[in-house]
Amino acid sequence: MSDKLTEIMAWKRQEIAPIVRPVSLEELRSRNAELPNPPSFADALVRPDGKLAVIAEIKRRSPSAGAIAAGVSATGQAIRYRTAGASALSILTDARYFGGSLTDLADVTGFFQSQGPTLPCLRKDFMVHPVQVLQAREAGASAILIIVRALEDAEIEGLFAASVAAGLDALFEVHSEAEVARAQRHGARIIGVNNRDLAIFKTDLGLSERLLPLIRPGAIAVSESGIFNGADAHRVHAAGAQAVLCGEALMKAEDPTALIASFRSS
Repeated sequence: MSDKLTEIMAWKRQEIAPIVRPVSLEELRSRNAELPNPPSFADALVRPDGKLAVIAEIKRRSPSAGAIAAGVSATGQAIRYRTAGASALSILTDARYFGGSLTDLADVTGFFQSQGPTLPCLRKDFMVHPVQVLQAREAGASAILIIVRALEDAEIEGLFAASVAAGLDALFEVHSEAEVARAQRHGARIIGVNNRDLAIFKTDLGLSERLLPLIRPGAIAVSESGIFNGADAHRVHAAGAQAVLCGEALMKAEDPTALIASFRSS
């Protein structure tokens, strides 16, 4: 694990310590049955026309980019993305490093439920415990993130089982051949190649070109980070991506509709 990722994961475990408690699969299934069904994240990533699905990310800042859009309203940005034709949303809920919150997620999903149509939302955070999965479900998420390099196998297994029990999809994030293999051993149905090396924050789309072909048929292949224009999208689409996750470029775009259209023209 990279030094920065080690730092972030250590903080995340410390941050959630006050709320950690046993969360059984039975509790998650029961809570799932009580709540409105979220839209399917997985279904949104497979377009019948074969063009790229676009996961548009709401991200105010990051350790690599610094401030991106410090004061932006999550709901306002979500509306812009929906209008622009995004397939799904990724909402950062980490406060310390990304300027997000669980409230952002709940506000967006609550608005969509009252002012449809809705888009499926990924809770983008550093997941380490099933209690965070419960939080995500209660906040209206459709999916959670599992960062393979940051977790032990038992933790991955526990988070994935929790996501299934809660009725959520799971995006397994990988950055190496070995991590693709680990994700697939755990039965990952959605695998995202993070083109950004969290050790040095260098972005290389060549990583998607190397790793996407390793993803087994039937799983949904996503390319994350470093997608700034139509040429970038075409490159990863040609390598096998069915969807791209884009944050910084869309957050800064004056015309996100045109940018998303350029991704799909590949």
